[in-house]
Amino acid sequence: MKEFGTGNTDKLLVGQLISGDEHAFRQLYLTYKNDIYAFCFAMLKSKTYAEEVVQEVFLRVWLNRNDLNVDLSFKSFIFTIARNLTFNFLNKASNEKDLHKEIFYKAEKFSYSTDQFMDEVDYNHIKNQALDLLPPKRKIIFQMSRIDGHSYEEISTELGISLSTVKNQMSKALATIRQYLEVNSDITTLIFLLLSDWVH
Repeated sequence: MKEFGTGNTDKLLVGQLISGDEHAFRQLYLTYKNDIYAFCFAMLKSKTYAEEVVQEVFLRVWLNRNDLNVDLSFKSFIFTIARNLTFNFLNKASNEKDLHKEIFYKAEKFSYSTDQFMDEVDYNHIKNQALDLLPPKRKIIFQMSRIDGHSYEEISTELGISLSTVKNQMSKALATIRQYLEVNSDITTLIFLLLSDWVH
């Protein structure tokens, strides 16, 4: 169903949703419910609570459909709602003994890897888009360092360039990626956390 969640298709469906079209609402729900659930589950470590947040997200979308803006990213909009609801839930859990125990002690340890979480919330496309901004040579250097795990010295030797050039190109690549994330994500803090192996 991923094809529904891009560009003009979202705009069309949101426009229809504003008019009260239940079919459009269902299409948007089917497109994004799994990503929203994965995000919530990774944070809450509870199937029941994650499902509750997903239901609340889309309930709010339906109830507030007249306030939607077709020119804004629907995906960013619903992930912002999901983030806020999840953080509110965690804050509530920290203040309620029984809920705190259920989430923080009975649930699995909150120790997912960056790649696992990126798969769950479907942010791989952001990584690829950021990479595509880099000039070819800089992209190769960045991939060799952050993706293939080569040291700067190894890259310098393999590509036949100076160590200072490698460092300079990496610095520029990281600056470009950081700037892209800041401009293109409504949950910048989360993305920087997830991409810490890239941008640090």
